[in-house]
Amino acid sequence: MELSSRSGEPTPSPGPEKAAVAGGLMPQLAAAREKLKSKDLPAALSLYESILANASDRSDVLMTISADLGTNGYVQEIIELLAPRYDVERHGAPAGINLLQAYLVTRNAEAAQHLLDLLFSLGRPELEARLVGFSNAVSELFISETEAEHTTEPEKKISLVSISKPLWFYGVEALAPLLWTRPTGKLRRVAFAQCALLGLENSAVSAGQSENLTVQLCRGLPLWLAETFSYSAGYAPVAAIGTFGDHYAVFPMEWTAENLRQLNDSTEGGLDYVVTGTLRNRNDDFELSMRIWEVKKFRELKTFSARWTPTSGDSALLLLQEQLCKYMEWTARPAPAQEVYSIPTSPLPYILSLGAALSFFLSDKGVLAASHQPTDLTALLLAAQANPANSTAQFTLIAVLLRLADLGRANEPAAFLHAQSWLTSAAAQSCQIPDLQAKFN
Repeated sequence: MELSSRSGEPTPSPGPEKAAVAGGLMPQLAAAREKLKSKDLPAALSLYESILANASDRSDVLMTISADLGTNGYVQEIIELLAPRYDVERHGAPAGINLLQAYLVTRNAEAAQHLLDLLFSLGRPELEARLVGFSNAVSELFISETEAEHTTEPEKKISLVSISKPLWFYGVEALAPLLWTRPTGKLRRVAFAQCALLGLENSAVSAGQSENLTVQLCRGLPLWLAETFSYSAGYAPVAAIGTFGDHYAVFPMEWTAENLRQLNDSTEGGLDYVVTGTLRNRNDDFELSMRIWEVKKFRELKTFSARWTPTSGDSALLLLQEQLCKYMEWTARPAPAQEVYSIPTSPLPYILSLGAALSFFLSDKGVLAASHQPTDLTALLLAAQANPANSTAQFTLIAVLLRLADLGRANEPAAFLHAQSWLTSAAAQSCQIPDLQAKFN
C-alpha cells in the first residue's frame, strides 16, 4: 500500500538501508544522549554524524539532537551540527528555534538575525509572540556589541545565589521555627530565575549602582513566586539570584542555555523546571514576560506576560500569579496551625520589599557590599501597611528589623511601631510566636 505525500505524489517505500537506519534511530539517539551525560562528547558527536548521514531531513531528529546538546551545555556543537543542515521549509520551526538560541548564547548576532528572518517567513501566527521576543534579544545583542566596541570591561564570572526558603524565614527561624516547614513527599524541583532587565545601556554600571525600583523588581519577582510555591503540595522551589564580586549581576538579555545549565548543575539533585523572565520599563510602563522551561528536554512549555503602569501593577501581577499557579497545578499543602499563608492583596509593594530585604540579607552574609543596603526601611514598611492581613509582608519587615538590631543599627520608629502593633494583633496571636513577640515588647 502506498501513502500519498502532501503534493499528491506517491511516497516510495524506503529501501532496506533506509529502513534499517530508521529502525535503529531511537536507540542511536538514546545512546548518544547517554554519552553526553557521561561527558563523552566525541563519542556522542560520532553517533550524531552517523545518524545525520541518513536522517538529516527529519525535523524531529534535528530537534532531539539540538535539545540534548543544549541540555548538557554543548551549545557550540548545536551550531556545528545543525547550521550546515537546517532548512526552514524542510525542518520547520522547533529545530530552528533551538539553533537560534544557540546563536544568541554564542552572541552571533548576524547569524541569529538571518535565521530569525527565515522563521518569520513561515508565517506562523502561534509563533509570532515568541519570535518577537527573540527579535528583541537580537536587537539587544547588536546594541551591546556596538557598545563593546567603545568600552572594554574586565571579564566577570556570574555566581548564582539560591534562596530555598521564604526570604523572611531566614530572619525569624530561630525564634519561630514552625512558621514555615519544608514540603515533603515526591516533589517537582523548580527554580525561579532573576528576571533579565532589557533596555539597559550598560549592565555592568547598573549592577554596581545603588538600588532602584526596577532592579528590585527583577529580584523580587522570583523571590515572590518561589515563596508562593514553597506553600504548594507538589513543589520544592528555589529563587536564583545572580551576583559577581560583591555586587548584584544584571542580566541584559534573557537567560541563555549556559545560564540554565549552570543553575541546574549547581542545584543538588538537579531541576525539573526553570521559570525565567524578562522585564522592560519604558517611562513607568512595565512589560514582563515569563517562560517555563522543562530542563530534561530543554524545551519551553509556556509563556505568560503582563503589562502595567504604577496604578495597575497589583491587578496585573495577581493575574499573572493566578495563571502561573493554574498552569503548574499549584495546590495548598497541609501545614501546622502556626503556618499561615495568604496571597498579598497588593503584590507590587510586597515584591519591591523582597528585593530590598534581599539586599539586607546578602550584605549581612558578606555576599554583597554594604552599599547595596537600602538607606531606610520605607519599601518594607509600605508593603506591610499595604497588606495588613498578610502575615508574610509583616514577617518580611520584622525579619529585617531583627537583622538590623543584631548589627547594632538604630531602629526606625515608624517601622518598629508598626511591627510591634501587628505582633499584638489576632493574626499574630494565631501564629503562636511568643518568643518573637517578646523581642518587640
